Amino acid sequence: MSARAAIVVQARMGSSRLPGKSLAPIAGRSLLTRVLERLSQQGELPVVLATTTLLEDDLLCDEAERMGIAVLRGSADDVLGRYAFAASLLGVPAIIRATADNPAVDLDAAVRTLDILQRSGADYVVDFGLPVGATVEAISVPALVRAAALATDPHDREHVTPFIRRDGRSRAVDALAPTALRRPDLRFTVDTADDLDYMRRVYLEAGPSDQPWPLATFIEAADRVRVRVELEQTGADAR
Repeated sequence: MSARAAIVVQARMGSSRLPGKSLAPIAGRSLLTRVLERLSQQGELPVVLATTTLLEDDLLCDEAERMGIAVLRGSADDVLGRYAFAASLLGVPAIIRATADNPAVDLDAAVRTLDILQRSGADYVVDFGLPVGATVEAISVPALVRAAALATDPHDREHVTPFIRRDGRSRAVDALAPTALRRPDLRFTVDTADDLDYMRRVYLEAGPSDQPWPLATFIEAADRVRVRVELEQTGADAR
């Protein structure tokens, strides 16, 4: 692959807190589809789904393949190993790590963090200050491969990047997100049923969802949702 990086999206059906969430609908399309659509908008970097070899995840493969997204499959528990395997097959110098539970991931985050990674010579870059669930992680493949070879803690194997961030041989950079998007008080990730309900409401507030809205639109929608919730609560208290 001749690209300067690939976006690798991890997903599985067996979430412990919200099983099957990857195919839960948000504004008429699955959570996974929403994420893949958004990450594909940048148009430069290939997007790949990295899921498990479990039979239940065949459904995710079908969903990705309908969109023309390539699929790689690996260990259910060793997500770090899954990413290292993907990097070895893709043959790119850097990987953008994304997760399939972030339906408002910033459209520009992948290219922005990759540019910083390559300009700075860092091994790891993440935006600091975006809403929770709006960012991605840019990782150099040498650092990823080293982590996969050395990390033994189950937490490191499951969460991919903690070992890289604390490994003295790797240089990690927390990049300051664009000013207009710095809203760390907002949560745009789906871990629970309440999170899913909230993101459905934010999507509805954002407007017709036949195109991926920029992150700023979701931030504005979330602020309107907050005001509506406060008014609802005030009305309930008044009764």
